[in-house]
Amino acid sequence: MKSEELVPQPGPVVLFGSGETSPSGRKVFDQVMRQLTYSPRVALLETPAGFELNSAQVIGRVGEFISERLQNYEPRVQVIAARRRGSDNSPDNPSIVESMFQADMIFMGPGSPSYAVRQLRDSLAWQALQACNALGAAVVFASAAVVAVSLYALPVYEIYKVGEDLHWKGGLDFFGLYGLPLVFIPHWNNNDGGEELDTSRCFMGKERFQQLMEMLPPELTVLGIDEKTALIMDSQAGICQVVGLGGVTLLHTGPEHQGATSHTELHGTGLIEVAQQRRAHVHAYKNGESFPLSKIGDFRHPKAGEGVSAAIWQQALAARQAASAPPPAEAPSAEVLALLEERQAARAHKDFAASDQLRERIASQGWQVQDTPQGQRLVNIETGVQFP
Repeated sequence: MKSEELVPQPGPVVLFGSGETSPSGRKVFDQVMRQLTYSPRVALLETPAGFELNSAQVIGRVGEFISERLQNYEPRVQVIAARRRGSDNSPDNPSIVESMFQADMIFMGPGSPSYAVRQLRDSLAWQALQACNALGAAVVFASAAVVAVSLYALPVYEIYKVGEDLHWKGGLDFFGLYGLPLVFIPHWNNNDGGEELDTSRCFMGKERFQQLMEMLPPELTVLGIDEKTALIMDSQAGICQVVGLGGVTLLHTGPEHQGATSHTELHGTGLIEVAQQRRAHVHAYKNGESFPLSKIGDFRHPKAGEGVSAAIWQQALAARQAASAPPPAEAPSAEVLALLEERQAARAHKDFAASDQLRERIASQGWQVQDTPQGQRLVNIETGVQFP
């Protein structure tokens, strides 16, 4: 099959309000990884934190979390050190970006939204991410990255820490290819300020948030995602699912959909006024609830190669074709087969201590033992090939 014959089937998109390395975050990753291939390749894009001197440690903590807490999936984690344009570690450096094309999952998270937009806009790394997702790779955005992928990105640090006037910046507009003008607000229910300071709405507070909403053009949808909560968007199934400790709030301009949240339920949230000023309505969804993607807007699937250069698209196609091709058959060595027979005998005699030791010896030879109703099965740890 030629690479051009591959039909784009977009992978899921996950957006964390925060808590990607919390127990609730693990549940989200677990749900996504169940849909991926054995021993998935996970690419961690370092860019949002690339301005920080310890950016490698920032993204490294996410890598450690995935490697340790999701070890049953045998993830192969790699950091994409695309830190700053004009440097050796540039998001436009082909050698830095190259390994992204083999990824089954791409993660982008903590850092500065404004910096991420400035470094990634029209870059090779950003185009590679879009192309890989269009061809089936899962994409996970968290915290700062969630802001950055909006149509309009909220300059959180500039307003909250530096004291700049309220304003918006153009974002990476990830969902523009889907025909969806979206603005994401993570940390929606943040309460770090306690009773003295309203830090909800991503540290803006309800009053400033209302002023910020007045600055946005009409006919777009705002999605607020609570902390330690994720929204999983599956464009293939046309379904959005809320997973975590909180919920997702959808502020939608246009005719009111069935199931809009009542004003009574919204009392004290500041959203009634925002909805009225924008001629919008509000939907609030809790953990475990799902809703059609069409509730957000009239989405469409991107055309093949849309939004990326022809060269990037062809590279992504070639990588996806190579990944989908069956790996060459490989038989275990005579030593591994002998150890497998010993283990079968040990299990027959219920000597499980010896069985576990033999499992470890087999693993040191590059094969994982799986016990199935049909008997023992070997899986090559590197290639995923099963024997027999």
